[in-house]
Amino acid sequence: MKIKFKCIAIVVLMGFSYGCFEDGDDNIAAGTSIKDFVWKAMNVVYLYKSNVNDLSNDRFATNTDYQNYLNSNETPEALFEALIYDRENIDRFSYITSNYFELEQQLSGITLNNGAEFNFYLVPGSTTSVFGVVRLVHPNSSASAANLSRGQVFNKINNIVLNTSNFSSLVTNNSYSLSLAIYDDNDTETLSDDQIFDGDETITLVKEGYEENPIFHTAVIDVNTEKVGYLMYNSFVNEFDNELNVVFGDFKSQNISHLILDLRYNSGGSVQTATALGSMVTGQFQNQVFTTLKYNETLETNNFDYNFINTLSNDGIINSLNLDKVYILTSNRSASASEMMVNSLKSYIEVVQIGGQTVGKSQASQIIYDSANFGRENANPGHTYALLPLIAITVNKNDETVPPSGIIPTINLLERPANYGIIGDTEEPLLKAALEDIQSSNRLAFTTETQVSPNDLKVLNPLETLMYIE
Repeated sequence: MKIKFKCIAIVVLMGFSYGCFEDGDDNIAAGTSIKDFVWKAMNVVYLYKSNVNDLSNDRFATNTDYQNYLNSNETPEALFEALIYDRENIDRFSYITSNYFELEQQLSGITLNNGAEFNFYLVPGSTTSVFGVVRLVHPNSSASAANLSRGQVFNKINNIVLNTSNFSSLVTNNSYSLSLAIYDDNDTETLSDDQIFDGDETITLVKEGYEENPIFHTAVIDVNTEKVGYLMYNSFVNEFDNELNVVFGDFKSQNISHLILDLRYNSGGSVQTATALGSMVTGQFQNQVFTTLKYNETLETNNFDYNFINTLSNDGIINSLNLDKVYILTSNRSASASEMMVNSLKSYIEVVQIGGQTVGKSQASQIIYDSANFGRENANPGHTYALLPLIAITVNKNDETVPPSGIIPTINLLERPANYGIIGDTEEPLLKAALEDIQSSNRLAFTTETQVSPNDLKVLNPLETLMYIE
C-alpha cells in the first residue's frame, strides 16, 4: 500500500511514423478515434513493440485495413489488451484508464489510506480460505488510532469470511472492520498442524488523506565490537531524499561497519532516488553507471545512463558509506526500484539478499495522452482515456535485467504468521537472520510459508509497483 507516486516524463514523443499507410484522422471513423489513439501510442512507446506483430510499422497496407482492425476490437480496453505482450508472465503492469483525471490523482498521492498494510495467506489445509496478517501500521493514521499492531491476525472483513475470491476487493472499501483471529502453530514447523480460531475483537478502519514517510524505521545495532545500520525504507520518493541523506549521515557519524537495507514492502518509485540511495550505500564508484534506462527501438535515442552521484538535486552532499557489502531484505512485495537496487548494486559490491523472491518488475512507465506528442498539453478534449504502458526497462552495468519471475534471495526466509516480530527488534526473524549472517559464515536453510501470490494481477495493483522517471 503506497500513497505517494509521480510520473514525470523526460522523453519527447514527437515526429515518429505510425506505419506505411496514410496517416490521417479524417479517414478514421469517429467511433474508433480512441482506439486509433491506443494503437498509435503503443506503436511508438511500448517497450515490447517488437514482440507484438500487430504493432509492426508495416502491419497495415491501407487505412481501410487499419480501420477494420480497430473495429475488430470491441472497446479501447479490448484493443489495449490485444496489444500487450505476454500479460501473464512478462507485462503484468501496463494499464489503461477511461478517466485520466483519476489516474493523475492516484499517481500524485491524492488518495485515501487507513495506515494499515496486510499480507494474506491460505489457511493451512485449504486451497480457498484466506486469512490476513497486519504487516505494518503507519503512525498518526486510523490504524494506529485504533491500536492495530503488526502481527495481528484476522479472518473476516465486515464479518465476511475471507477467501481467494473476495479478500482483495474487501480491502478497497473506504471503511471496513477486521475480525481479529488467533493463529496457533502448535509449536511445530509443520504447516498442516497450524490452526485459525475466531477471536472476540473487531477493529474498524477508515481511510483518510495521508502522506506516508517512506523512512519507516532506522537503528544502529551493536554486534560484538561492530555497529550495524538498519533502515526500513518503503518507497523511493524524491521529496524525502534530504531526510534519507540525514539518516546516512547518522550512520556515517557512528562509523557503521554493516548496513541492512529493508525493502521487503518497498514496491518502487523514483529511479533518481534509487540512484541516490545506491550512492549513499557506496561512494567509491562516482560517475560510473548505476543503472541504464532502455527504451524500444523507436525511442532508443532516449536511452539514458544514471550514474552514481555525490550530490542531491538541491546540491546537498551525499553521505556515502563506501561499503563493499550490503544486506537487503526482500519479499514478494519488493518491486521495480527495489529490484533495481539489488540488480544494480550486485554488479559492484556483494549483495546478501534475505527474505522472499521479488516481484520481477524492472520496467518504467509514463502516462500517455491523446495528443500530438502524447503529452498532457493539448490532449484530445473529446475523451479522457490515457495509457500507462511499460515504456523502458532498467539494466545494470553488465546489461543484466531483473528476471520476470523475480530475484531469488541468498537466504530464503518468508515471514511466518505465528512470528512476525517487531520491526527493528533484533529478534524480528529477517533482521535476526541478517545479524546472524554478519556474525557467522554458516548460512542456514529456512522454512518457507505457502502464501497467496501477490503476483496475481487481481492482487498486485500495477499502480503500486510504479517506477517513474524525473
